[in-house]
Amino acid sequence: MEFTDAYKQTGPCCFSPDSRFLAVAVDYRLVIRDVVSLKVLQLFTCVDKISYIEWALDSEYILCGLYKRPMVQAWSLTQPEWTCKIDEGPAGVAYARWSPDSRHILTTSEFQLRLTVWSLVNTACVHVQWPKHASKGVSFTQDGKFAAVCTRRDCKDYINLLSCDSWKIMGAFAVDTTDLAGVEWSPDDSALVIWDSLLEYKVLIYSPDGRCLFKYQAYESGLGVKTIAWSPCGQFLAVGSYDQMLRALNHLTWKMFAEFMHVSTIRSPCSAAIFKEVDEPLQLDMSGLCLSDEFPHNIQGNCPENPADGISGVKYKVMDVPVSLPFQKPTVDKPNPKQGIGLLSWSHDSQYLFTRNDNIPSVLWIWDIRRLELAAVLMQREPIRAAAWDPTCPRVFLCTGSPILYMWSPSGACCVNIPLPKFFISDLKWNLDGSCLLLKDKESFCCAAVESLLPDCR
Repeated sequence: MEFTDAYKQTGPCCFSPDSRFLAVAVDYRLVIRDVVSLKVLQLFTCVDKISYIEWALDSEYILCGLYKRPMVQAWSLTQPEWTCKIDEGPAGVAYARWSPDSRHILTTSEFQLRLTVWSLVNTACVHVQWPKHASKGVSFTQDGKFAAVCTRRDCKDYINLLSCDSWKIMGAFAVDTTDLAGVEWSPDDSALVIWDSLLEYKVLIYSPDGRCLFKYQAYESGLGVKTIAWSPCGQFLAVGSYDQMLRALNHLTWKMFAEFMHVSTIRSPCSAAIFKEVDEPLQLDMSGLCLSDEFPHNIQGNCPENPADGISGVKYKVMDVPVSLPFQKPTVDKPNPKQGIGLLSWSHDSQYLFTRNDNIPSVLWIWDIRRLELAAVLMQREPIRAAAWDPTCPRVFLCTGSPILYMWSPSGACCVNIPLPKFFISDLKWNLDGSCLLLKDKESFCCAAVESLLPDCR
């Protein structure tokens, strides 16, 4: 792996959809860099500190959420003199996002009073009253023609369907949920998947005309769905719940075909490779070194008898079963308990998916969907901050807030030390073509070029 120098950042960073540009927030300035050379291409100045940035799908426009103001500013890469400023006034701005056509911005006001669609073409705006969520609860079809918006009124959850051409409400229907957590279009845009997160584990499938096609409920009287993700191939729907279970449904019959449990102790029979992060003292071979007669011997200094003392690294050690995992019992007297599947993501080929059970935050589970079994377990010393799949290979990278980058692929796992002083990785992101990996520290970032694993990409 090759790493760049560290550059300053104080907020969000993200790659453009075409993988050519990198947008970096530095206080109230938006810096646009070239991905290959990291040379500054554009510099935009906002009126306040940047809280959020998002590229339009055509990579021509970019918006900055100034949520402390609250306000939204948008910029153009091809027309640097062009600018757009959105101010909701007393209603405020809690979140902003692009529409699929890259010419409209959707903002959600404070307290979810309304969702507003702002046109960059004719400055028109359309309002949708009472959105259920600020940053979620909106889903677009694959062709970008329709949008589904979660709303709530009169203590009842609804789905509003909007046309992305006119932004008129094409229809609305009530859904059978206690607390509507989110909505997603199916990969073929023929159905809507919604889920409940409050009292019951419930996944419901609705047709666009409001007919309920299927209901799935695994158990009653407990917290429900926490995470949900479609596989890239569109055939599988992975559902993570608060009961520490991962369930997979198929898109044809909506039936569950796999159920995976996150146990606190891994016992036999288990064919998964279990990797544990351990210390590895660096062994320096000094036997071949000697001082020549011409070298001065009267140099004063405090040299340790063992030059390797105090110098160490880390490595993965393959463990034998049974293995006990560092399980944490959630507190019952506090809201938002740290339990259940909090992290869930599919590999690019839909063969693998990784999960993190928040009861065991320092362990990453990797599941093989083709074999319907556990493929690997990564036991870290610190809680996992972020993890991301390589967009081109079944390979995952993760970080724990340490100066080490961790990697797993079907051929094994390894630890990579970052050659930058006092650089502790708190987040990581891939660009879409897999040519660059962004690593974030608290106030700086660097990029890494990672070679492709040809055997794993077949």
